[in-house]
Amino acid sequence: MDILHLIDRLETLITESFHLPFTSNVVIQEDAFLDIIDQMRVTIPEEVKLAKRTEAERERLMLQAQEEANRLIDMAREKAKSMTDEHELIVFAKERAQEIEEDAHRQAEEILSDTDEYIIDQLSELEEQLMKTLTTVRNGLRHVRSTQSDLADASVEAQNRVEVSSKE
Repeated sequence: MDILHLIDRLETLITESFHLPFTSNVVIQEDAFLDIIDQMRVTIPEEVKLAKRTEAERERLMLQAQEEANRLIDMAREKAKSMTDEHELIVFAKERAQEIEEDAHRQAEEILSDTDEYIIDQLSELEEQLMKTLTTVRNGLRHVRSTQSDLADASVEAQNRVEVSSKE
């Protein structure tokens, strides 16, 4: 289940709950609230697994890029060795081998750079989703705690009124 969907459900639960008159407090169904929190606990590890899979994919791409670079370098060396007939061919081969080697390194660095950008994008998106979720959960907890505090204060006030009226 998508974490953003769960956040929407939590928000809906709060907005559709019974509002206490003359306050910004609401009465929330505890079972429904806790059910959504439990579902969040299940969903967040799934998104963390996705991040780990993304990291594994990055590692695989890096290894693949390194293997490709090594293959290109080996090809360049083999080609350079085969061109030893004349001095001009040797000079040409060395220059070409150097170009191929530099090109292979450049290509490998581009692949690694693209892979890093992809990983950064994926992890940034996950971080943003987790931060939104954390903010929503914190706000929900703060609101529930505030509601509990207000209810406790109202209960103490009511008890004080009862005590005062019984003394009169």
